[in-house]
Amino acid sequence: MLKQTEGSHAIAESVALCRPEVICAYPITPQTHIVEGLGEMVKAGDLANCEFINVESEFAALSVAIGASAAGARTYTATASQGLLFMAEAVYNAAGLGLPIVMTVANRAIGAPINIWNDHTDSMSMRDAGWIQLYAETNQEAADLHIQAFRLAEELSMPVMVCVDGFILTHAYERIDVPTQEQVDAYLPPFEPRQVLDTREPVSIGAMVGPEAFMEVRYLAHHKQMRALELIPRLSQEFKEVFDRDSGGLIRSYRAEDAKTIVVALGSVNGTIKDVIDELRDAGHAIGAASICSFRPFPSEELHEVLSHAKRLVVIEKSLAVGIGGIVSHNLRMALSGISLHAYTVVAGLGGRAITKASLRSLFERALRDELEPLTFLDLNQAAINRELAREKAQRRSGPSAENILRDLAGGAR
Repeated sequence: MLKQTEGSHAIAESVALCRPEVICAYPITPQTHIVEGLGEMVKAGDLANCEFINVESEFAALSVAIGASAAGARTYTATASQGLLFMAEAVYNAAGLGLPIVMTVANRAIGAPINIWNDHTDSMSMRDAGWIQLYAETNQEAADLHIQAFRLAEELSMPVMVCVDGFILTHAYERIDVPTQEQVDAYLPPFEPRQVLDTREPVSIGAMVGPEAFMEVRYLAHHKQMRALELIPRLSQEFKEVFDRDSGGLIRSYRAEDAKTIVVALGSVNGTIKDVIDELRDAGHAIGAASICSFRPFPSEELHEVLSHAKRLVVIEKSLAVGIGGIVSHNLRMALSGISLHAYTVVAGLGGRAITKASLRSLFERALRDELEPLTFLDLNQAAINRELAREKAQRRSGPSAENILRDLAGGAR
């Protein structure tokens, strides 16, 4: 059923249709509307047989989710930014224990300096924790991915993180096709845990493991991720058969069949990228795009196939590995084996800075002429950077850079 709704509310409705039995909630912008919506459903009786647990912190939220999942409950939580960092120990534990928890990460920058706007620094910081990571391009896909995530998590017995751009998607209102309970039930069977705490069959979950077995346990987690490379496309196809629309998968290419320049990115920025590609195609340029939905596991073979005929690669990164540059681009190196092309990493949108069509068009035109640096920062105010570097050189006690730059941009530099 089509309805005009906020992205967060659409996600909440999709999660509710999956019949979760435990929801662990702690508010943090910009995911709060999701758990608020679920809490309202539980209170109103619209979401039955579900325990909604208010906890005292993000660490507690995931810790409670771990206990609930180990006890055999279909479990859900959500977080963002500093909240994800606060639960870092539990993030690794949930994956290491092989518990099929689904968690939404409403992507937001990590401080310091304090920033509540969107980039991918938070989820990227946990990319190697053992969770499957799926990135939504639209709010429709964000809603759909949660339904697929429960199925994927429970078939593999491992946790899934659905990453949704904060504010850009979570707070945007648009028409969403919200499925019926009958459709979701046809796609997502009742939860049958592979491991469960049961007093009739006592077992320890999370026992001490020494050097003689630790590597084997970690390998099995890797093996599950490799299985997910086959399972994710299959579940996406089955989703299409039930719901009559495409959502999810490993990657999606756009006008890339004959493209000599290909742009790769994750999340909602792909919509703007496609608009610019259409304009450049109309101008006669052979340019296309590939949107990565599954960042973990990383779809190296699928990306290799898309990039095999390209001469040029532009990777748009909404995160920064300080001291080295791009994160997605370094993962892409595995997919570039045997391919000779010019590769450019572009860090963009940090802290919620707008990524505009005009900026992307100028960037892509420079890439087409091979005028980009290997590492480029989109719309970086180099003049402000130079003034701050000059201040630091001129005086030892130059003060906090964040405050200095804000004062500088406001015209109050001393």
